[in-house]
Amino acid sequence: MDEPSKHQVSLRGASAREISRDALLEKVSHEREQRIYARRAAAAAVSIQSVWRRYNVTTKEAIRLQAEWETLMKNHADLMSGRWISTCVLRPFLFFILHLSTRHQKISSRDLSCMQCCFKILLESVNSTDSRKNFCSLVVGTIEERRTWTYQVQKLVTLCAFILAECDRSCARGHDILVVTSLALRLVVFLTDLKGWKITADDNLQDADAAVKGLVCFLGSQKSGLYASIRKYINKLDPSYSSKTNNIVQTDDTFLIIASAITLAVRPFNVIKVDVTCPSPYGVSYAAEQYCLFLLTIPWLAQRLPAILLPALKHTSILSPCLRMLLISRDEIFREMSYVDQSKVQDSSKVIPPVGWALANIVCLAAGSESDFTDSGRMNQAYLSYVHVVITLADNLLVWFDSVGWTEKENEDFLGNIETSTESSSIASHEGQMKYGSLNMSYIDLFRPVHQQWHLKRLLAITDGGANRHGTTTLPLNEMEQFGVLELLDIAHFYSYMLRIFAVLNPTTKSLPVLNMLAFTPGFLGNLWEVLESFIFPGNNPTAGHSCLGTSKVSRKKKDGVDRKLKQANKDGVNKWVNVLHKFTGKSQAEDKQTDSVHDDQVGDDSSDVWDVESLRGGPQGVSKNISYLLHLFCATYSHLLLVLDDIEFYEKQVPFTLEQQRRIASILNTLVYNGLSHSVGRQYKPLMDSAIRCLHLIYERDCRHQFCPPVLWLSPARMSRPPVAVAARTHEALSSSLRADDALTVQNMGSVVSATPHVFPFEERVQMFREFINIDKVSRKMAGEVTGPGSRSVEIVVRRGHVVEDGFRQLNSLGSRLKSSIHVSFVSESGLPEAGLDYGGLSKEFLTDISKEAFSPQYGLFTQTSTSDRHLIPNAAARYLENGIQMIEFLGRVVGKALYEGILLDYSFSHVFVQKLLGRYSFLDELSTVDPELYRNLMYVKHYEGDVKELCLDFTVTEESFGKRHIIELKPGGKDVNVTNENKMQYIHAMADYKLNQQMLRFSNAFYRGLTDLISPSWLKLFNASEFNQLLSGGNHDIDVDDLRNNTRYTGGYSEGSRTIKHFWEVMKGFEPKERCMLLKFVTSCSRAPLLGFKYLQPSFTIHKVASDAPLWATIGGQDVERLPSSSTCYNTLKLPTYKRLSTLRAKLLYAISSNAGFELS
Repeated sequence: MDEPSKHQVSLRGASAREISRDALLEKVSHEREQRIYARRAAAAAVSIQSVWRRYNVTTKEAIRLQAEWETLMKNHADLMSGRWISTCVLRPFLFFILHLSTRHQKISSRDLSCMQCCFKILLESVNSTDSRKNFCSLVVGTIEERRTWTYQVQKLVTLCAFILAECDRSCARGHDILVVTSLALRLVVFLTDLKGWKITADDNLQDADAAVKGLVCFLGSQKSGLYASIRKYINKLDPSYSSKTNNIVQTDDTFLIIASAITLAVRPFNVIKVDVTCPSPYGVSYAAEQYCLFLLTIPWLAQRLPAILLPALKHTSILSPCLRMLLISRDEIFREMSYVDQSKVQDSSKVIPPVGWALANIVCLAAGSESDFTDSGRMNQAYLSYVHVVITLADNLLVWFDSVGWTEKENEDFLGNIETSTESSSIASHEGQMKYGSLNMSYIDLFRPVHQQWHLKRLLAITDGGANRHGTTTLPLNEMEQFGVLELLDIAHFYSYMLRIFAVLNPTTKSLPVLNMLAFTPGFLGNLWEVLESFIFPGNNPTAGHSCLGTSKVSRKKKDGVDRKLKQANKDGVNKWVNVLHKFTGKSQAEDKQTDSVHDDQVGDDSSDVWDVESLRGGPQGVSKNISYLLHLFCATYSHLLLVLDDIEFYEKQVPFTLEQQRRIASILNTLVYNGLSHSVGRQYKPLMDSAIRCLHLIYERDCRHQFCPPVLWLSPARMSRPPVAVAARTHEALSSSLRADDALTVQNMGSVVSATPHVFPFEERVQMFREFINIDKVSRKMAGEVTGPGSRSVEIVVRRGHVVEDGFRQLNSLGSRLKSSIHVSFVSESGLPEAGLDYGGLSKEFLTDISKEAFSPQYGLFTQTSTSDRHLIPNAAARYLENGIQMIEFLGRVVGKALYEGILLDYSFSHVFVQKLLGRYSFLDELSTVDPELYRNLMYVKHYEGDVKELCLDFTVTEESFGKRHIIELKPGGKDVNVTNENKMQYIHAMADYKLNQQMLRFSNAFYRGLTDLISPSWLKLFNASEFNQLLSGGNHDIDVDDLRNNTRYTGGYSEGSRTIKHFWEVMKGFEPKERCMLLKFVTSCSRAPLLGFKYLQPSFTIHKVASDAPLWATIGGQDVERLPSSSTCYNTLKLPTYKRLSTLRAKLLYAISSNAGFELS
């Protein structure tokens, strides 16, 4: 037998080739499946035939019964009794109506007539005082009668719910269906209200009460379908219906239907035992769950209902069970909410989800107005649930935002397409307003109570012990651990979520309404800081160990102190004006000593460990959820307050925090932000990181303007983990170039440290980093063939000595970023002849020095000097009227960029306000004192003027004068016709400051910025603050390190370090005053300041060249010294020094030369 045949078995005695065993088994299995399928198909066919026959027979019988019923109803006056209604009216009626209408989800005209007739009979019966005729008398009858009554009224409730869902006055039979719906709901309202029954007596009251409670329980269950029907009906109402019915007594069918529906919706809460934890038939849990699912998720619920009905929905007996049910069964309810109207939603990313509407409606109902939110005692426990529920819903809504990609950046696109309901409606977006039907308002308007101060104050009042004083009897003891009491932490969670929701859904003002309220609520920020401090510094905080509510005596004293400070800051206008004058005229000695003592003690502290907060070294992911929310709310609120907090309040009155507290806040934020950026953190920490970075920047900028923190504070978080400069620079550049648009929501690591917190690097390291960025750029340009290669990329220009600015502008302005290439300059003398010599870099330096010296001169008209003592440069407002004025300023931006790119120092400093614009930062009122102290004093005078400001005859205009012409600029549209009054003077002050600090120089700063960033990347500039930028441009301190200069000096022409004249020179240099040394440096290099990183980086190097003696031989032999003066070649940083024999002569000649402010022409 061959090998394959061994594995084949014949099961029927035939040849082995007939079939294999595996094939046979497969065949048998297939035949079995076919037989099973055939049996199932036959059974299904029989079942379908049976159902069809039953449906056909039932339909025919229902039609027959309907005809007989209609005949009977024409003559029923003498037959009416409770048993007759149950047997002859309701029994057939329910049969044919449920089969002909309910099952088909359609109501015919014939069915409407039957319903109207039946409901009228029932209403007539239940209103009868004759127990024989009253249908409700069956409740106290036999057991069979009770069961029949219960079954029939439950069917009636289901039928009425169906009628309500189908009610639509816009259809052809709109009036008829309104009438029937009104009758149906009136009937159900009467049946569920035992007090309206007229046949109950004391002996049967218990049975009737049990029957009604059972019916109401059914009413609140899912089986009745009542809440789903109410939702469907209310969704059809115009949201403006509430405004139409306000203050008007309504008796029309629509109002009666709405009133009856709301009555039925709240009836289970008023009749049944209030216990959401009890799932028994006599508990309210089912009704509360249905209420939350179907009513609280209705879009614009409060706006669709008449205002007179809203108090019923706002009542604590309704809201409290629902809120507690949301807390107890939140997971199940949220899952069910996601299925509400899901089949009708086409694009879920453009629809406010049901959980969002539940959140908005709860805020509207629980805190719709101040009067609704100020009841004490029994309402306190409801407030606890309210806060917890809003936190839970907001968290769920934000998770949904993330899941559909609905972020701050994309919300404007989505808001234009928002759908508020699954029903057909016209929606439009106009400046953040959403028009739904005839209602013109936005979704975020529903959260209006959240940014009202009374809302926050009420919650804070509860945290001060209100809940504990009034007890917590609403909740059983076994739930106290779950719900607890309202704490400041809960309020922080609440408003932290609100800030995030407003940021996403409010495209115009974002979180501004909430921040305004939080920042200016007295004591709130101080309370937040106390709790935050107790968490972060548990061992050092004097209130440690107390409740985080801040209700201890110590905490209350601190809170009261903060309140007094805020009130004092608002009242002491005269004192503040006096303090403003002190800033310019000098404060009293006592004040100086007091301020300086605090300042010196802290600023002089060199301990890094003090400012590196250990609990925050892990970044945001290393802190608890409680601290995360506290930090987010605190940073967002305080950064908003810092925008309007003036220096007097910050430094002198020290409101809302003392300078010691400000330093602790700075150390917390500095540690948090650095470690958060050093470690790669996810997008869930983005709100916290954004607010912390913003607050940190505002505190740091204020410290740069007027120091209150020790320098080591800003360096401390990175002292152990700071990467080398080259590594940090290359990482930053690599991340910047590879960052994709979809990475914007992910917080980066070391690259973001450099851009977001450059201050953790010492200034010298940042200067090195800046040079490293430039070196990287030069290498990349070289690799791209922009520096060397075929065809020289250098720029050759010819410049006339008397027209340096004009020739430079004409030949270089159009180059843009190509100005990074080397410049070869050929000068033409004033006589028109080319000057001899080749440019090896020195002439280009001389050209940049000369062009900046002439163009930045106030006489040229492009820039002017501030009126303060430092005489910083600021754009001249009249430059706009000069020919090519804006283009010239843009060109000067390129000149400065070229100087920074090549490491050439320019002996000029710009106003801090102007530099702030170049760094992309906004300037505020207090910075006006650095630009125009007189205007600042005048504005402060207006601010604190005690009389009527109208007496000053001011309006919203500012007058500028240029070239003999006066120009009037309006600070607001129609400003020349708006007088400054006591009511709008703050607006005038900030408008004037904004104009002077921002708008007036905006065109110039934008132009200068465009030119500057052609050569210097904006991210490189952000390494420095305004003061550091000026140091980067013009060099270091107003003195030079002689030893450093000596170690980096070249000697040519025969000089060496051991030459006698050279030794005399260095001895003279050390004997010079700092001002004289700077004058000599400017004489040689054209800049009076040393390079920031030392003379090693001076290009070209400092050189001393030997000049041959011009004295006759006999004079030299006779001891006569050289008469020739020193000269210099600033383009090559060269000092041409004759061979003086005596030290006194060398000193005298040097002083004469540098004091004459000349170079080449001296001899």
